[in-house]
Amino acid sequence: MDVKTQSESAVATSPDIAGSAATAPKASVEEKESVGSFLWFLAKLLIAVLIFRSFVFSPFSIPSESMLPRLMNGDYLLAAKWPYGASQYSLPFNAPLIPGRILANEPEHGDVVIFKHPIDKTDYIKRVIGLPGDTVALVDGQIMLNGELVERVPIDDFIVPMSVNTSCAWGGEETENTTGEPVCRYTRFRETLPNGVTYDVLDFGNVPADSFPPKVIAEGEMFVLGDNRDNSRDSRFEARSGDAVGIVSQDLLVGEAAIIMWSTDGSAEWINPISWFTAARWNRIGGTL
Repeated sequence: MDVKTQSESAVATSPDIAGSAATAPKASVEEKESVGSFLWFLAKLLIAVLIFRSFVFSPFSIPSESMLPRLMNGDYLLAAKWPYGASQYSLPFNAPLIPGRILANEPEHGDVVIFKHPIDKTDYIKRVIGLPGDTVALVDGQIMLNGELVERVPIDDFIVPMSVNTSCAWGGEETENTTGEPVCRYTRFRETLPNGVTYDVLDFGNVPADSFPPKVIAEGEMFVLGDNRDNSRDSRFEARSGDAVGIVSQDLLVGEAAIIMWSTDGSAEWINPISWFTAARWNRIGGTL
């Protein structure tokens, strides 16, 4: 009893020590809970971002001119990831977590699709022209689909301002616009597929790839072309790493190009913030595909 009384008395007459002993553990627990909550929030945010990019929308950049006139080097677009189902190519780093392609849907004629190169698995973007069962050929640069020539009519020339991102290819004519700025002029046509999809294409003239013998597209495959017909390594050529794509398996589909979210002519400089705005192609931002 004496020991207990002395102990109680000691605690009662030392409020500072008692307060420290009582509050220190509580502060430590709260700090750990705060750090843990923040880390859990970051983990949930990362999971949400991964899910969104894998199965909803994901950004892509256009590094070439093979899809002129609709897409330009320096365009940044969002691709819808759900239209064609999901596979390992929907995931970051092509993680092999999804067997095959689940919820698979076939693209439609005229879709602008993003897919993995059959050999090196880099991202490519082209327009779907032929689907399983179709017979595709090219005659003097004009598509023949299932024995019928696809409607193609000449329209006004495509004039594109020249910039760091946009050169004047061999089939174009370098000239100036009304304000004296350098531009490139290309011959342009409008194609209309049998399902009514209409889009513009460029043609530089007669080249060997303008002729392609009839090819029946096998089940699960697709025949794709670039809109810049004479500057595109597409299904008319044998697949090679870093080059043409050949006939493409639909299992390599990543998504459907949806909207241009940003576009730059390449003249921006990091040390000059004003150039970030002057380099933007504002008239292209928000354009749908």
